Amino acid sequence: MKIRLLILTLLVCALPFDLFSQQIPDSEYDPVIAHPEYSTGKGPLVVIDEGHNNYHTLNGRYDPFARVLRKDGYVVKPYTGRFEMSALQGVRILVIANAMNKINVQHWYLPTPSAFAPKEIQDVKKWVEDGGSLFLIADHMPMGGAAADLAAAFGFSFTNGFAVDTARGGTSFFTRSDGSLTSDIISNGRNDSERVDSVVTFTGQAFRIPGKAIPILRFDKRYTLLEPDTAWVFDRSTKLTPLDSTWVQGAFMEYGQGRVVMFGEAAMFTAQLTGRNLTRAGLNSSFAKGNLKLLLNIIHWLDHRY
Repeated sequence: MKIRLLILTLLVCALPFDLFSQQIPDSEYDPVIAHPEYSTGKGPLVVIDEGHNNYHTLNGRYDPFARVLRKDGYVVKPYTGRFEMSALQGVRILVIANAMNKINVQHWYLPTPSAFAPKEIQDVKKWVEDGGSLFLIADHMPMGGAAADLAAAFGFSFTNGFAVDTARGGTSFFTRSDGSLTSDIISNGRNDSERVDSVVTFTGQAFRIPGKAIPILRFDKRYTLLEPDTAWVFDRSTKLTPLDSTWVQGAFMEYGQGRVVMFGEAAMFTAQLTGRNLTRAGLNSSFAKGNLKLLLNIIHWLDHRY
């Protein structure tokens, strides 16, 4: 018991509490895209979910995410209301970032019911099967739990915890050199200029993937998954699960005629200012240069550009 408490204490101390004390979009973030995929406003429609109590929305914490896509030529709009097949017609990519059930908006503790009704999940699944592209992003508790049913419809097993690097602490670094960033069609891109060699994430969940899916970010034995009853509250009852390479934080898969990308961390794809000192976290971080390339590669793959 004493050893377990010591391990838990070390893990908790490693968590970047500054990241969740305050998070606002970086209004000065100005991404540079040397060769946009489309002329301004001429690309297909990408919608960002705002109908499920999302912690990250188009006009909020995912504004920098939308800024990247618009600079790349895409048309980006919010999606409000429930998911329905008729409303998804004409959408090329559906982005869902940190949806929550309404009971967890102010209460980040168990239970964490699904953010989506069964009929919505059925419609999104059918839409992807018919050729739609889904980019599902679900962070640590309670977001992982809220998106678990939707992920499970495609064979992915989301968790409701915090994946922590026990060796380094704080942010997580995935690199091609150590194999934690895999060599695949998305990380390699279409040419040398799109190749991604390193990616940084900012504390999210770990999940498992179906056999047909391809991992992008893979954990190793340095990591432990903490699953508390209340977000950011860790004690002797907190479940600890050692991680290995069978656990991932990002993966992709073709599904029917459509495509799916799933990630267990949201800040990596936007630009935020966090904590009292307004520290840069995400695409605007000086040590996360590969994140922008990865985001663009994901969007281009979901867009069937390769």
